[in-house]
Amino acid sequence: MARAPRQADIAAAAGVSQTTVSLILSGNTDGVRLSEGTRQRVLDAAEELGYVPDPVATRLASSRNHMLGVYTFASAFPTDVDGFYYPILVGIEEEAAALGQDLVLFTGTGGGQGRAHDKTAIRRTRVADGCLFFGRHVPEEPIDWLLGGGFPLVYIGRRDELDGRIPFVGVDYVAASAAVVERLVALGHRELRYLREDDDAPSSSDREKGVLAAARKARLAVRRIVVRATPAEVGTGLIARWRAEGVTAVVVEETDTGELSAALLAAVEAAGLRTPADLSVAVLGQPKDRPEVSGFEVPRRELGRRAVRLLVDQITASGPRTAQQIFLDCVPVAGSTIGPPG
Repeated sequence: MARAPRQADIAAAAGVSQTTVSLILSGNTDGVRLSEGTRQRVLDAAEELGYVPDPVATRLASSRNHMLGVYTFASAFPTDVDGFYYPILVGIEEEAAALGQDLVLFTGTGGGQGRAHDKTAIRRTRVADGCLFFGRHVPEEPIDWLLGGGFPLVYIGRRDELDGRIPFVGVDYVAASAAVVERLVALGHRELRYLREDDDAPSSSDREKGVLAAARKARLAVRRIVVRATPAEVGTGLIARWRAEGVTAVVVEETDTGELSAALLAAVEAAGLRTPADLSVAVLGQPKDRPEVSGFEVPRRELGRRAVRLLVDQITASGPRTAQQIFLDCVPVAGSTIGPPG
């Protein structure tokens, strides 16, 4: 990948001298006669090339500014203390403070998903020493550009895009999901369903991989195990169909919204079924306000802390950086919604 753009590149693109570019970008044009057209050409070229001025140059005798970026691909930065991202953000703040780092929140140029994946907004993260990213999908072009320019970044969550070049701190959903199914099998369940969203994010695919691996190990019939559905499609009719098919246990994934697991639990209750007497239910990730539900808990706070440590390691590393990739274990939750088949 090409190096990060310099002022000389902007000068060539705008057809002006590098001195003119420096004056315009610094705002130091007092006493200098420059047309508005020239100024706008320079600014447009800088925007198109993704140029970001190096804040280190404005600091005294320092090669770093001790600022870490945080860029989330959610449409708005999460503020709900019970939300999925909140513990991650707490971990990020705690570890950044412990390491003497400031945090910079990047909000881009507007609202919504279009803003979140805008390559110009993502490139602006270069004003920090490095940046943490998290979201269910990777906008490959701007992330590839950052990596190619040597910019330190770390994703929160497993990423296999860009030929495995993205450093990340993720969760071992495969092993945790397999352990839940193994527990159900040990209790005597032979007919189960795994409910997941129709979205091929790595966290969803990893959960499915663990479920199927444990089912095959137990010699269960796997042809009908995986069911993809939206929360709106989960209701009492689906529960009744599964019951008619002899299903005694349902496992559901927990995403950042929590909507699918909430829909399943509501449908089970609406069908008048008791857990686990009538139907065992496990959630692959602890659902909001339901501590009694069996499954596992994602170590979200530790995700944030470890991601900060890895990012600082990337920033301070001497020599070529490696795409270090770390997996954390989930915490089993015994709960009370799993039991022997009724």
